[in-house]
Amino acid sequence: MSTGFHRRSVLPGFGLTLGCALFYLTLVVLIPLSALFAKTASLTWARFWAIVADERVLASYRLTFGASLAAAAIDLVFGFLVAWTLVRYDFAGKRLVEALVDLPFALPTAVSGIALTAIYASNGWIGRHLEPLGIKTAFSPLGVVVALTFIGLPFVVRTVQPALRDLERETEEAAASLGATRRQTFRRVIVPSILPAAITGGGLAFARALGEYGSVVFISGNMPMKTEITSLLIVTKLEQYDYAAATAIAVVMLLASFALMLAINGLQWWSARRVAA
Repeated sequence: MSTGFHRRSVLPGFGLTLGCALFYLTLVVLIPLSALFAKTASLTWARFWAIVADERVLASYRLTFGASLAAAAIDLVFGFLVAWTLVRYDFAGKRLVEALVDLPFALPTAVSGIALTAIYASNGWIGRHLEPLGIKTAFSPLGVVVALTFIGLPFVVRTVQPALRDLERETEEAAASLGATRRQTFRRVIVPSILPAAITGGGLAFARALGEYGSVVFISGNMPMKTEITSLLIVTKLEQYDYAAATAIAVVMLLASFALMLAINGLQWWSARRVAA
């Protein structure tokens, strides 16, 4: 008589579940990506390099990756502050703040782009005060950073919040009782505990920013060589029926994004092992 205990699962067996998962991933991820590479493969290497190394394309890469990195860094700082406030304090209007954090998830990106443009334009609520200071937000690279910061903030807040909830206050109190200052407690107790979550949130915000289109297309002004993002350039190539050029640029963005996300995941794994050790 067997005394082994077999755990029952709500879902079907491993084989059927894995098969359904692989079928779904193949249908919505692998097949479209394969078509993208197949279309690009129709180009010769010289033609491919001429497309992806064009000055206009390189300018869009610099703006897209630079603005996305800047926006992710800003979101890391202020996303942590927002998450800390929501986890550690109770105050009137807390539920409203929680809803505002999730607003970029629910709001159509085109709507957010129009709203940000109206606010930061030279005659907008905020733009009219920045203009006399020589700060031009709308229709400039700064406007791109603002839009990408707006859509990326929820990713950082929602990934850091659970880590802060799991961080017991007794640990901070123990550090303080041993003579640690607030800065030392933050650097040696809080940061190591939330670092994997922060890296994940920052990586998600960065990845989201790389592919953003709707919220940026209005506030950027779409000036070639100045405020034109790569997503818009791909759409422009498609409107010109230059599908091979559009897929070539898309492949470069795909490979660069995959390499960056792989590096971020490796850094997250390393930081998690360091905390566990």
